[in-house]
Formats: sequence, C-alpha cells, structure tokens
Amino acid sequence: MANQIEKLNTIAVADIEKVNTLTDDNIEKINTLEFAGTVYTVATGGTITTDGDYKVHTFNSSGTFQVTTLGTDGVVQYLIIAGAGGGGRRASGGGGAGGYRTDSSFSVSVASFTVTIGGGGAGDTTDSGKADNGSNSVFSSVTSTGGGGGNSGSSYSAPGDGGSGGGSGSGSISGGSASPAGQGNDGGDSAGGGAGGGGGGAGAAGGSTTTGAGGNGGAGSSSSISGSSVTRAGGGGGSYDTSGGAGGSGGGGAGSTGTGNGTAGATNKGSGGGGSRNDGGGAGNGGNGGSGVVIIRYLFQ
Repeated sequence: MANQIEKLNTIAVADIEKVNTLTDDNIEKINTLEFAGTVYTVATGGTITTDGDYKVHTFNSSGTFQVTTLGTDGVVQYLIIAGAGGGGRRASGGGGAGGYRTDSSFSVSVASFTVTIGGGGAGDTTDSGKADNGSNSVFSSVTSTGGGGGNSGSSYSAPGDGGSGGGSGSGSISGGSASPAGQGNDGGDSAGGGAGGGGGGAGAAGGSTTTGAGGNGGAGSSSSISGSSVTRAGGGGGSYDTSGGAGGSGGGGAGSTGTGNGTAGATNKGSGGGGSRNDGGGAGNGGNGGSGVVIIRYLFQ
C-alpha cells in the first residue's frame, strides 16, 4: 500500500484538476475508445515459406490465393512469369522466355484470387515452321504473356511474338518481338547459313548468329522475392552445325549441334527451349519451353 500511496503523491495537482474537470460525456467517450495496433495479412494458397517478417506463397501449379485477413497496408508483392516458347527444328531459333512482371505494392482485399501457371510451348518436332508459344500466367487481374516459339530455317513462318520473342532460323526473317512491351525482349536474328538466333530473355534480347555459331539466348532477370536472389526467364539458344548457342542465364535451354535435340528450358522459371539443328534430316527436335511461376509476398508480423 505504501508504494501505491507514493505513486499517487507524485501526481501533479494540475493533472488532478484536469481529471476533475472531465464531464460525464467525456468519460463515456474515453470508455468507448479502441486502441488498435497494426493488423497483418493472413492468406492461404501455394507453398508457403517465411523470410524474416514476410510470408512467401510460391505457385508452381495453378491454384487460389485466398486472403482471409487484410493487413493495415493492404498490399502484396508479386512476381508473375509465363510459360516460355519452345525451340525450333532444323537450323532453328531458340524459344523466347515467358513474360516477366513484378510489383511491390499491389492492392488486395479479403477475397479469393485465381492463380494460373502457364505451360511451356512444345519444341518443334516436324519442321512445321515454328515451335509453340508458351501459355500465359495470371494472378488476379494481371497477366504475363507466354514466350514466342523459335522458327525453322527451312520455313518462311515467322518466329513467335510474346513475353519475349522467339529466335529466327531464317536469314530473311527477323526474330520475334516482345509483345506487349515491358515484359521481356526481342528474339535474335539469323544471318542464314543454317544458324539460328537466340530467344529473348527477361533481361536482354536474344543473340543474333555469328560466323560459325548459333545465337545465345537472352539473359534472364533476378529477383529476391522468395528470400534469396534467383535468376529466371532466360531465352533458349539457337542451333548450328558445330556450335549451338548457349541458353540465357536463368534456365534457358542450349541450342543443339548436328543432329542433337535442343535442351528444354527450366521448369517453373519460364525459360525458353533450345533450337535443334537437325542437320542432314536427322532426328533432332527443338527443346520444350519451361513452365511459369507466380510468387506472392507480404508482411505477416
């Protein structure tokens, strides 16, 4: 009791007078005050990991991101990568990387958001003209466009446009375009003579052919959204008789030499497939494009 009396004795007279002047109405208002602290987002969906004070939801296949409690800031970060294009066949270009989109302050609400993971385009196996484009990846209202397929030097079909454009295997046709703009880069051109250009990557355009070599795939882009820096969405390399182009950083497939198959792009990185030379009518086929990924990050504590 003595300690409590000492605490009361340290209250200034002026402070006591202020309390004494409170009206009944003011006291009622004080009693109804809510002292609200910061509210943090709670959500489900995908594979969930933590990075410090952040939750990270990784979707390697289609699903639903469901927000059950909305945090005070009301936003999430995202990385959305589409499926990549496949590599062409017979003196061909590499596949373009899937579209690469990111945002650090995307507004959400208490709701369910559809997540669609785009598949990679099939590499050309029939000298049909060009490989397949990749499929789109989607989170909520945001779409990343599938990468363009590489074309064949024995055909007059244009390589695919997409998130990043496919490489060209024909000296008379330019590499595919990054379309819509802002999600990747153009595919590389061919100088003819059986060499293919590299597919575009998220970080750089596909390489054009040089004397005696296929074009390299365009470099991918790095992101630390998952907690550590990872490079994704590299373009596929173009093919040539003796020196196929290297795949772009981030999982792009290498272009083949001779009759070998082009290398497939990395799965869940949206990286392009390598082109196949298929020299002399051999059995080499273009590499398949890699599937996409969606990653969502938010403050949870």
